[in-house]
Formats: sequence, structure tokens, C-alpha cells
Amino acid sequence: MDRWGRTEKIIDRIEQAFLVVLLSSMILIAFLQIVLRNLFDTGLAWGDPLVRNLVLWVGFLGAALATKERKHINIDVISQWMSARGKGFTEAINCLFSSIICALLTYAALKFIKNEAQMGDITFWGIPSWIPGIILPITFGLMALRFGLLSFGNLIVTMKGQTNQIRGEGK
Repeated sequence: MDRWGRTEKIIDRIEQAFLVVLLSSMILIAFLQIVLRNLFDTGLAWGDPLVRNLVLWVGFLGAALATKERKHINIDVISQWMSARGKGFTEAINCLFSSIICALLTYAALKFIKNEAQMGDITFWGIPSWIPGIILPITFGLMALRFGLLSFGNLIVTMKGQTNQIRGEGK
């Protein structure tokens, strides 16, 4: 396995483990909030803001993982009438476009985080408000990288004429 393949596997394992921990924490805290409110007329002051931020993190990590597994949202209208080679080029262009959009969103998210840091707002537990939002540039950057690599890979495979490998069918 090449260096990029090993790196991608490590990133994938970290993402999946982190996703499991965050989702489990989110479910546990939400359940605890329900029990505390319904049985004891109380709750954790930090519980709801933490769950909201965990939803954000789980959603964005899930999107990055979906990109890695090629299960992202894809609007495909014309490929059914295209040749295998045409589908490959179309897929490469779509991935390149997605990579550019994700790169622009990474830039916008970094500007947002910078502004949040300058404002100095505090969330639950005295955590600066920019820290929970750091997931935005991280995942958009990861998706931009993955889409870029998919675009490059699709282009190479299509030009070589191995169109059965474009969607991982040849593995």
C-alpha cells in the first residue's frame, strides 16, 4: 500500500472513532437531559449547547466520511446516455468542481473562525466560541482534498481506459 493509502486509512479510522464517541456522547447527554427534566425538574445548563455543537460535529464528520466513501449527494441527469469514458470525464469534472467549492467554503469558514476568535465570545464551560466551530474548516478542507484526489484519480483512470475502476468497481 502506498503512503497516501496508509495515511487515508489512518484518517478514516480516526474519523470513525471520533464519530462514534461524539454520537454516543450526544445521545447520552440528550437522554440524561430528558431524564433530569422529566423526573427531577432540573437539567444541565451546558447540556443543550453541547448537544447542539455535537450535532454540528457529527454532521460535518459524517459529510467528510460520506465523501471518502463516495456516498455524497450527487445529481446525475445525463450520465445514463454517456459512454463509460464520458462518464469518467464527467465524474472528474464534478469532483473538481466540488473540490473548488469545498476549498472556497474552507476559506470562508476560516474567516468565520477568525472573526469568532476576535469577538471573544464564550460558550459552555468557558470555552471560546470559535473552538466548537473549528470543525467547519477542518471538514471542508478534508472534503476539498478528497474531492480533488477523486477528480485526479477519475481523470487518470479514464484516460487509461480503465473505466470500471472509476467508482471503485475494479477493486
